[in-house]
Amino acid sequence: MGECGAPGDVNSNVLVARSTGDAQLDKAVWQWLSWDKNQKTKEQIESLLQNGKHKELRDRLCCRLTFGTAGLRSAMGAGFCYINDLTVIQSTQGIYKYLERCFSDFKQRGFVVGYDTRGQVTSNCSSKKLAKLTAAVLLAKDVPVYFFSTYVPTPFVPYAVQQLKAVAGVMITASHNRKEDNGYKVYWENGAQITSPHDKEIIKCIEECVEPWNGSWNENLVDTSPLRQDPLKKICDCYMEDLKKICYHRELNVQTNLKFVHTSFHGVGHDYVQLAFKAFGFQPPIPVPEQKDPDPDFSTVKCPNPEEGESVLELSLRLAEKENAKVVVATDPDADRLAVAEQQENGCWKVFTGNELAALFGWWMFSCWKENCSEDADVQNVYMLATTVSSKILRAIALKEGFHFEETLPGFKWIGSRVKDLLDNGKEVLFAFEESIGFMCGTSVLDKDGVSAAVVIAEMATYLEGKNLTLAQKLIEIYEMYGYHISKTSYFLCYDPTTIKRIFEKLRNFDAPQSYPKFCGIYNILHVRDITTGYDSSQPNKKSVLPVSKSSQMITFTFQNGCVATLRTSGTEPKIKYYAEMCALPEQSDRTVLEEELQKLIEALIENFLEPDKNGLIWRSA
Repeated sequence: MGECGAPGDVNSNVLVARSTGDAQLDKAVWQWLSWDKNQKTKEQIESLLQNGKHKELRDRLCCRLTFGTAGLRSAMGAGFCYINDLTVIQSTQGIYKYLERCFSDFKQRGFVVGYDTRGQVTSNCSSKKLAKLTAAVLLAKDVPVYFFSTYVPTPFVPYAVQQLKAVAGVMITASHNRKEDNGYKVYWENGAQITSPHDKEIIKCIEECVEPWNGSWNENLVDTSPLRQDPLKKICDCYMEDLKKICYHRELNVQTNLKFVHTSFHGVGHDYVQLAFKAFGFQPPIPVPEQKDPDPDFSTVKCPNPEEGESVLELSLRLAEKENAKVVVATDPDADRLAVAEQQENGCWKVFTGNELAALFGWWMFSCWKENCSEDADVQNVYMLATTVSSKILRAIALKEGFHFEETLPGFKWIGSRVKDLLDNGKEVLFAFEESIGFMCGTSVLDKDGVSAAVVIAEMATYLEGKNLTLAQKLIEIYEMYGYHISKTSYFLCYDPTTIKRIFEKLRNFDAPQSYPKFCGIYNILHVRDITTGYDSSQPNKKSVLPVSKSSQMITFTFQNGCVATLRTSGTEPKIKYYAEMCALPEQSDRTVLEEELQKLIEALIENFLEPDKNGLIWRSA
């Protein structure tokens, strides 16, 4: 959203008495106090005003939410750049205005609203309340709303949009972010998250109608309006039925003695993962009792992100040891991502990275396709996709097996849209992923889905056990067949946008103006691709094949030794992320040598390009 909108109906005498001395800020303060009907967030702004906290008021009120890689996402609390009742109402009013312009049948087809279990007492803000206000804006304008009667996994919203032929949908969630955050994820009629130009057009529409309309605050409309329907049973039943399309060994699942532990990280996943296992013929996985029920404080983990590895999986791993379960599956709080751990012969646990899981999923989905496809099926019609910062292992498998592999910009919104295009053109898409443990098995949902991924991993582990193989052993077989792909991903925290910009601008003007680095320490750089500016030295016309993304920083370096490394800013958190991967040929099978080379290159990348000490970057805590 741009700058503050039109003035509200305010008392000018009080405004003079309580002026901040900044006309723009005064206007924003009084818009907030006139429009916000949430007493807690209204009091937060009043308190800042009374205490003369003008800088914090400016930070909260004079900038607005924008669409990142996962929609609108921010901390809960008062202010136009925070997630709260008022900004959700404003966002939905903008979406209403845009959809009314795009769809003549908007009021026949309707809109889907789902939510997770987040909440913040100090702001009287919860995902369910924000979802009710989202629905209220639309119901008050006579739009039919499919409002889930309870919390659901994020994948249920894009799935419902397609199943119910709605024009769009919103999921209120901040996924795996810290407990203070919430978000607003928008899906288009194709079941994929919105991309440009929809996001920019919606922001324009939001700016045109910032003052709440009559009826927008009436959250009780979801209980009284005849235009509200509850899609829960239909969508849940259809989803579980569709899931069976990617179940290939039901007879093994029914008979297996393998045990699985599942943690839902205090989020929405428990009931739905239990149902998914049942759909595949499994006994239900053993839930982690302390984490199976929703808890907006995520009280047993330091952060609700299963990607952080063994430190946040402690309760799951101890329960698995007690129950003699060899595999742990962990869905994040909104159940769209999946972490997996497997106990090794020495008793230690291996927590797989997103890239390692993708190698397993890629092998599995292609093997199952090959075994079950018709005689006249054409492998040239088959596709797999990954985001450009993810492992290139699918590219290696595709080259050897004859199917197509494509890359997209980071963020599943790009994958979902591209998959829909491929399906519309008669192509078959088996699998897509992003390295941050986001997986799409099959195409029932055009977004990452931790529920389906959990049960597919369980079937894979069951099948491999019958061959006396573990997931970890199969992973080594895959690398030996297609080439080792050793990757490392981590991040630095940086709370200063100016510092982030300076780091990336230095890379664009390294030895001279408009000149990218040719070396990183001792490592020779072959090619540079800058998605922010659209430059790609590997292309004849020097232009990037992937779309330009000016709103975020992202530069990729291809080195002479076969390593590919990317530096980028996060779309949802104050992070500079780095991704590095050694892509070896099958004959280069000395893993230790490859790992050492990768580690040295990462150290050079950090020292020469990020300069954490000089730039005050905070290292990721171990």
